[in-house]
Amino acid sequence: MKEEIIIAGFGGQGVLSMGKILAYAGLMNDLEVTWMPAYGPEQRGGTANVTVILSDSPISSPVLDSYDTAVILNQQSLDKFENKVKPGGTLIYDPSGIHHPPTRTDIKVVPVDAMEAAIELKNSKTYNMILLGALLALRPVVDSEAVVKALKKTLPERHHHLIPLNVQAIERGAQLVK
Repeated sequence: MKEEIIIAGFGGQGVLSMGKILAYAGLMNDLEVTWMPAYGPEQRGGTANVTVILSDSPISSPVLDSYDTAVILNQQSLDKFENKVKPGGTLIYDPSGIHHPPTRTDIKVVPVDAMEAAIELKNSKTYNMILLGALLALRPVVDSEAVVKALKKTLPERHHHLIPLNVQAIERGAQLVK
């Protein structure tokens, strides 16, 4: 098994955090992992993306030209990465940040109304966890136990009281794609 994932959007949307949680969960599932963030000088509001590779065998390079799965949170990222999803791959996107939806027919395109779901949960900071839940429902590359452990590892202890809300958001994201 090898899954090459790109997560892309604006800084402040939780792109890097989502990738970090996914990477930690992979480590906890005894997978080989790379986590490679990329963002401009303005962390909040500028574009950001992270490449995560999860594999049961050694990974030769974290640098990729194409991806099995893309999670896209804004139009600029869709414009940049839609054509980099491998044929037969999966593109997950939130329509609220997209003005011109994906047009490819050789990949699985999955809209996820994550912003709307975050509003329903009454916490906009659950946005990225909703998308992570959708990703894991469509591409179950790590188990849910590992994701909860990864949340505990990545969130500062003062925010551990938010873990149940994050778990609820992940479950909501999974529901949106089933």
